[in-house]
Amino acid sequence: MEQARKKVVIIGSAYPLRGGGIATFNERLAQAYQERGDEVVIYTFSLQYPSIFFPGTTQYSKEDPPAGLNIRVRINSVNPLNWVRSAFEIAAEKPDLVIVRFWIPFMAPCLGSIARILKWRFRTRIIAITDNIIPHERRFFDFSLVKYFTGSVDGFVAMSKSVLNDISGFDKEKPRIYHPHPLYDNFGAGISKDEACRRLSLDEKTPYMLFFGFIRDYKGLDLLLEALATSTLSDLNARLLIAGEFYGNEEKYMDIIRSRKLDDKVVLRTSFIPNTEVYLYFSACDLVVQPYRHATQSGVTQIAYHFGKPIITTNVGGLAEMIPDGKVGYVVSPDPECIAKAIYSFYHEEKEAEFAANVLIERERFSWEGLLDEIDKIVID
Repeated sequence: MEQARKKVVIIGSAYPLRGGGIATFNERLAQAYQERGDEVVIYTFSLQYPSIFFPGTTQYSKEDPPAGLNIRVRINSVNPLNWVRSAFEIAAEKPDLVIVRFWIPFMAPCLGSIARILKWRFRTRIIAITDNIIPHERRFFDFSLVKYFTGSVDGFVAMSKSVLNDISGFDKEKPRIYHPHPLYDNFGAGISKDEACRRLSLDEKTPYMLFFGFIRDYKGLDLLLEALATSTLSDLNARLLIAGEFYGNEEKYMDIIRSRKLDDKVVLRTSFIPNTEVYLYFSACDLVVQPYRHATQSGVTQIAYHFGKPIITTNVGGLAEMIPDGKVGYVVSPDPECIAKAIYSFYHEEKEAEFAANVLIERERFSWEGLLDEIDKIVID
C-alpha cells in the first residue's frame, strides 16, 4: 500500500545559517522526506546565537541556498514573544509531524516553549532528534534546561547508543529509538587525490591524514598533535591536514606545533570550510583521524564513509559503534601513543586499499530511508 503523503515541519538550523553538521543534516533530512513524497518546511533561526556566545567568525553562509527546499527564517532563540509567534505560524501549517533538532541546553527554553505551544494549539506528534542530551561542556543549570525540553516532546531519536541511554536520565516513559547517523551523501562525488591536492595547492606526492571540522577542546586535536611528536611516528612521511575553524584557544595548538617542532608535519587550513569545498579535503587524504576526548556521534564519520575513507577514532561515546575495528579503520584509546600506533599500523602495513574497500560495504547500513522508517515507528506508537 502506498504511504499517505505527510506534512512535515523540521525545526532547527538551516540556510542561511552556514553549513555545519546540524544545518547540513536538517537540509538532507528534508530532502529525504521530499524524495519520499512528503511536503516539508524547515523553520530555522533568524537569530541562533547572540554574537557574544558564538565562537566562530560568522554564523551565516556565503554559499547559494540549497535547491528545492522550503526554508523559513523565523525563530529568535532568545525572544519569548517570537517563540509564540513562530509556534502559531507552525501550527497554521497543520503538520502531521514536527521534528525538533536538539543539541545544546541553551536551546531548551526556545525549542521547549515552541513545542509546548504547538501541543496546546494544534495536537500533532513532536519528535526530537537528539545529538546530545548531556552536553560536552557542562554547566550546573543544564539538567533543568534539558528536563524542560524533554518534557515538551512525544518521543526521541538518538544517533548513538550512549545518547539513547542518557535520555533515560530525563524521561523513562516516552518512546525512543536508536538509528546511526545517516550517510552525508550531499557533498558531491570525490575526485582523484592528485587533482584534489593540486586544487588545494598541496604536494601531490605527500600522503595526508585529515582532521576535519570545528576545532573544539573535546575533539582532541592536541592529542593528535602529541601523537605526531612521538618516536613511533618519527619517520612517518605523511602530513596532518587540519581543515576547520578554531572554536576555542588557537594558541594552545600552535604552542604544541612550535614546541614539538611539527611545522613540517602539519598543514593548517583553519578557516571555515564551505560545503562546496568539503570534497576536496576528503579526496586529498588517505585517512581521517578523530582523536576525540569524548563525543556522542560525529557527522565527520559519515562524510568519510561517503568518500570511502578509512577512519581512526577513539573509543568514546558512540564513535566506536560506527567503526568496526580493524575492518574500516582503528578504534583506540584517547591517548597520543595509542593514536600514534594506529597511524603507524595504517601506513606501514599499507591498509588503505583494504580498509577503503570495506568502507564501501559498511556504509550501506547508514541510509536516510532507514531513519525515516524508524521515525515512523515512533509516530504510530
